[in-house]
Amino acid sequence: MVVPVAARIRRLALSNFRSYRAATADLDDRPIVLFGQNGAGKTNVLEAVSFLTPGRGLRRATLDDVAATEGDGSWAVSADVEGALGLVSLGTGIEPPTTDAPAAVRRFRVDREPVSSAAAFADHLGIVWLTPAMDGLFAGPASERRRFLDRLVLAVDAEHGSRVSAFERALRSRNRLLEQPRPDPRWLDAVEHEAAELAVAVAAGRAETIRRLRGAIAARRDETSAFPWADVVLSGWIEEAVLQTPASEVEDRYRAVLQAGRARDAAAGRTLEGVHRSDLVVVHGPKGVAASQASTGEQKALLIGLVLAHAELVAEMAGCAPVLLLDEVVAHLDPIRRAALYDEIERLGAQVWMTGADPSAFASLAERAQLFEITPGRIERRS
Repeated sequence: MVVPVAARIRRLALSNFRSYRAATADLDDRPIVLFGQNGAGKTNVLEAVSFLTPGRGLRRATLDDVAATEGDGSWAVSADVEGALGLVSLGTGIEPPTTDAPAAVRRFRVDREPVSSAAAFADHLGIVWLTPAMDGLFAGPASERRRFLDRLVLAVDAEHGSRVSAFERALRSRNRLLEQPRPDPRWLDAVEHEAAELAVAVAAGRAETIRRLRGAIAARRDETSAFPWADVVLSGWIEEAVLQTPASEVEDRYRAVLQAGRARDAAAGRTLEGVHRSDLVVVHGPKGVAASQASTGEQKALLIGLVLAHAELVAEMAGCAPVLLLDEVVAHLDPIRRAALYDEIERLGAQVWMTGADPSAFASLAERAQLFEITPGRIERRS
């Protein structure tokens, strides 16, 4: 695959973010390696970068959580980004709380001008990440795979996250209505009408992304690769229906399901059917077994291959390769897979950020990378 452009962060600046009171890093075209002791703040840097995309970052933290404990409650992340539309400055953060505004409100700026949300950042920068918390993805609960799935969609559709949030709010409203002894059917009809529209929009985004991802996986499929190909399938009747049936008909069908299930859902205290119950089924392609049944090492390799295929899909759809954040990804790879990962990174052509406690793990990449030592509160370039 030939990628015409790769988005690159040229300068990153942090203010009162986690363990950093004030820190900057100037970057060139080479892969970025952050090394340092456990707890030094390596993941904090990647998390800061991940806030330059829609959503709550790679840790899904609250706005208050990422503020430095010794600061004034504010924090800021800014970056000079070179992307498909040229060089631009992106910034986000929160102001110090005041008596009049005690609740944190996140702000967004493009070239120092306010914008309404991080969706505006997607025109300039895409970000894909892989963290140790994702290692149990295949064997864990369906909710984690849905979250992973929605991150895949969000990377190619910046509005997807807001639709998912709106759908969840609609279900909470419905659940509260059903808790009442005699809920107003008109209010229920209105809420279910909104929930059905949002559910179908969410399902359509997921289904289209997985359809395209399957194509990207097929295009890079290599039976001898260190990172086996994955067969990915959506499990959810609404996602399956939107690929074959007009959206309006699927909405009507889901509204009927919600209406018929009111008594049951009231007894359960939650809505039992919908896109909030869907799952992503992943199979280890070469072996033909469920990913959850593969060995720990095979699951890690399968996940890396899936993330790399997704990065290629984002590059193809956006015309610009995304920034790739790989947190502690090489720690448990054998030398062969480690070398294969570095080759894949070079082939992708994207800006890649990697972290690790042991700098020797990156020895074979050292001549092709820019190295930064992370110590508490500091980011320092090393040769």
